[in-house]
Amino acid sequence: MSIRQSLLAILSEGACYGNQLRLEYEKRTGGSVNVGQVYSTLDRLERDGLVTKTGIDSLGHVLYELTGAGGVEGTAWLAEAVGRSGESRDEFLTKLALALTLPAADAASLIAVQRASTTAALTGWRAELEGGSQVEPRIQLVRRLIVDSRIRAAQAELDWLDECERVAVIAVPFGLDSEPPRRGRPIRHAE
Repeated sequence: MSIRQSLLAILSEGACYGNQLRLEYEKRTGGSVNVGQVYSTLDRLERDGLVTKTGIDSLGHVLYELTGAGGVEGTAWLAEAVGRSGESRDEFLTKLALALTLPAADAASLIAVQRASTTAALTGWRAELEGGSQVEPRIQLVRRLIVDSRIRAAQAELDWLDECERVAVIAVPFGLDSEPPRRGRPIRHAE
């Protein structure tokens, strides 16, 4: 998720200071963000002409507000579909690919550890959904959708891990190629 565009979207409601933006982001999305990241993002947004410092509140906090261009970018971002290209790196997929192809690795154990982790997360999210939430009523619906999405993603991952177990049985690990590539970093000789 883009912190940059998220901050622009939140600022459409009015001027805020950095920590206020962090709290609004966390309340609205269920995610977390470091306050330092918020302030560094605000600096870049100001540099890019998307926000401006509008003054200081009664407690001495520097307030930021959208410029016209910032409002346009935030609104456009909220209306866009999210691409699902699959091009971003997924650490588990990388580990699984290596475990399936390296002779000394144990893919079955990796899959079991991932299954246990996903199952524990799923149990926690189900408990959160069933037990009700301590968030304020106006946020409950949003929080329910976020938790429901995580539950469904975890269930899908558990189904996919079943397939990984079936593939792991027939995967054939292999060593390094006997013919190294022709190009590489040459040795530098001391002069």
